[in-house]
Amino acid sequence: MFPDLTRDDVFRIETRRLWQRWPTAKDRDAILKLAADPAVSEMLARVPHPLTPPLVDAFLLQARSENAAGSALTLALARRAAPASAIGVVSIEVGPDRVPELGYWLGTPYWGAGLMREAVSSLCHAFFAYAGGTELAASARSINPASRRVLEACGFQHVGTGLRPFPARGTDLPVDRFRLDRRLWQVLESGPAMTEAA
Repeated sequence: MFPDLTRDDVFRIETRRLWQRWPTAKDRDAILKLAADPAVSEMLARVPHPLTPPLVDAFLLQARSENAAGSALTLALARRAAPASAIGVVSIEVGPDRVPELGYWLGTPYWGAGLMREAVSSLCHAFFAYAGGTELAASARSINPASRRVLEACGFQHVGTGLRPFPARGTDLPVDRFRLDRRLWQVLESGPAMTEAA
């Protein structure tokens, strides 16, 4: 799914305020602390509460293995001012219906500053521009309006609601489903002037 460009652990995406880079063993404590916060973990399908060090270690190994194989791309988020300190994670993996699916979380101390929008936008750009992606899916728990706002701000279109398995919660939960395809991404990338002319 991802090209050789992303399959090396020196790969990173830099934005105005963020570095998105391969996660490393040094991110373990930050991920353990930030993702274990119930405000974060309760919104995630695969992050249990309590979160344990062995589970974080397994996540890191799996992320690095899938990144190297090009079957997924999972990146740790860090502020440019502190690139060694993870503050969240963003990823694209093959979803349940075989469509690539975006996932993300951000530690609560960093909420409200537009960082997740910046990260999602740049990862979507990498997916469509460099990986040749044609369609990207995403979902957000129905009780998570902030996550829905991130997706909508990045051009994702709401395509319905439904139940989704949340293995870490032990049940299926209601979600809003979203899609972004290459055509719409290209229109959004062309800027407001082109959009108005179209």
